[in-house]
Amino acid sequence: MNRLKEPIVYQAHSNDPPGSSDRGIRRDAAFSLLVHRQTQFLYRIALSLVRNPQDAEDVVQETLLKLFRGEAWLQMENERAFLARAVWRVGLNHLARSGAKAMRHAEDVTVMNLAAPGDSPEDRAVDMSQRRLLHRLIDALPEDLRQPLLLSAVEGISSAEVGYTLDLPEGTVRTRIMRARNELKRRFAAGTQGSSEVRR
Repeated sequence: MNRLKEPIVYQAHSNDPPGSSDRGIRRDAAFSLLVHRQTQFLYRIALSLVRNPQDAEDVVQETLLKLFRGEAWLQMENERAFLARAVWRVGLNHLARSGAKAMRHAEDVTVMNLAAPGDSPEDRAVDMSQRRLLHRLIDALPEDLRQPLLLSAVEGISSAEVGYTLDLPEGTVRTRIMRARNELKRRFAAGTQGSSEVRR
């Protein structure tokens, strides 16, 4: 994530009304602190949706620029929930523009990195096959189950923040996550059983 930089900040001009320069400086400083606090959180959410590091960085940059150009961030009550909703919406728009449901560029590398160093090539191949199956099953979930599940996997995010991001009550979020996990377990068991029978 070394491409991420703070967005270009507002610079007060000489013809601004008296005192506006000071307000601009304070605004810039507040936004810079916000970026410093939450960029990694935004990146994790973006990556959970687009699944491509470069695209996730682009989504975060676009989100920060949109926020800075507006004023809504100055009145946010729940910082993390507000930012989660903002980056999620930008990520969805990014996927719509690219015509893709999810980006797979980094999946093979991620799966290989998760394999234990002592695993045999055969063990790693089986593990990779199962993880690819899991990714396919997640993508095949209905949207109302898939989105809460993906968001819930982001480290540190709460059910309340997921609900705010998706405009859902917290109880509904928990129910849908539970349903998504149960459905994944069922489909994964069926998929791995079928693969075992083929290998025999």
